[in-house]
Amino acid sequence: MDKTPKQQPTEISHLQMRAIQAPIAACLIKEFAKTVGFEKALEVATVAIRSDALTAGKRMAEKLGSNTLKDLARLVREFWSKDDAMTVEFLVETEQNLHLNVTRCEYAELYRKLGVLELGYCLSCSRDDPFVKGLNSQIQLVRTQTIMQGAAYCDFRFIVCA
Repeated sequence: MDKTPKQQPTEISHLQMRAIQAPIAACLIKEFAKTVGFEKALEVATVAIRSDALTAGKRMAEKLGSNTLKDLARLVREFWSKDDAMTVEFLVETEQNLHLNVTRCEYAELYRKLGVLELGYCLSCSRDDPFVKGLNSQIQLVRTQTIMQGAAYCDFRFIVCA
């Protein structure tokens, strides 16, 4: 019988996960773009990434055993913002509404440093809506701007729809 202690998996932050994924995804998108064109490659990548995000939202709801706006606020604070990945200003927190602005985004800085800022929205921001739908199909995300696309801040408005 092996008595070697089992190593616990190392938990990495959301930002670290994106830093690992981005170079691989960017390389694939750029190579596909040589064959099908940049817009089509980006479109296909976005569909795949959004599908993955929907599944991730469902898994997160199962893991948490709950899927309220309070849970989502906790995810923003403890998961998406871990390692100082974002500066978030919470504006409204009720059972029906969660409104926040992201005023600093290290995800955008990561993609800028990697030289793939033009892919940043696809790789990160496009995940937000399907993730939330996977977490709770009754929550709607309304967002009109992102730092990734050049705005001064990201405006997240999560609303529970009956």
